Amino acid sequence: MKLSRYIFGTTRLGHADVSDERASEVARAAVAAGVWFHTSRQYDDALEILGGVYDEDRSSLPPTIYKIGGKDLEDVRNVIRQNLAPLKRTFMEVGQISPGGAIGQGLADGSVIAGFEKLREEGLVRRFVLEVFPWTSATVLTALRAGHLEGLIDAYIFYLNPLQRFAANALWDELAARRLPMIAMRTVAGGNVYRLRDVPGAAWKPYLVERARAIAPIFERSGVSEWSEFCMRFAHSIPGVLATVGSTSRTEGLAELLRQARNPEPLRDDTVEEIFALQRRWSDEVDVHGQPGSM
Repeated sequence: MKLSRYIFGTTRLGHADVSDERASEVARAAVAAGVWFHTSRQYDDALEILGGVYDEDRSSLPPTIYKIGGKDLEDVRNVIRQNLAPLKRTFMEVGQISPGGAIGQGLADGSVIAGFEKLREEGLVRRFVLEVFPWTSATVLTALRAGHLEGLIDAYIFYLNPLQRFAANALWDELAARRLPMIAMRTVAGGNVYRLRDVPGAAWKPYLVERARAIAPIFERSGVSEWSEFCMRFAHSIPGVLATVGSTSRTEGLAELLRQARNPEPLRDDTVEEIFALQRRWSDEVDVHGQPGSM
């Protein structure tokens, strides 16, 4: 699957603290940059913002990854329609399957595979990637080892940055051993490492403060001056990573991410291994005990 190295995440476009004008401005800039997009009906009114920008010029709409999920396959079809309608589009280039509940169980036992293949045969969704969180990793690993995902899933998508690696250890090891394609989400882990470490309330959850304290010295020793560059290079240091997804509501932030993605040089092996060691410990001690929305 051919993706742009950087994928524009749209989650910030729908936030109440971002004006429609500013959201539209950064969306236009991302369209002009020619990168892939990542979006979801869950992102407040981000789809309406995008739909308005697309209506200005529908000659070259960005290829997009859409989050799709639901309690069953009919629910998934409804979610697909809910994503496409505001954009006036008729198909998804890539659907990101959320393996929760009955859908997850159906992937593990193979019972929903034919239903997803039918969506692809109809042309409604052309390719699929599979979303991973620590609390769904065991389900994904079961489906993967059973062979149910072969021919259906083109890549595995999850938070993957210096502070977060949301594939649990056993699944991570399986993905690495099989050299399977991955898409790294949340490029800069929610903000500059020093801001996450030092500014009260800057981190989404307290565990990120502790991780920022552990990662900051590694960042400093790396010799890389910019946090965004460090994060982009970290993601692209990992074999199998096709792209990294980062959200921004500022044209300056977008320009910075685009610049860092032009030719990301891998970090030194010892730097990557030091981060990997922390992530392995964090996965067992914290991540696998998390619940949806807690991390």
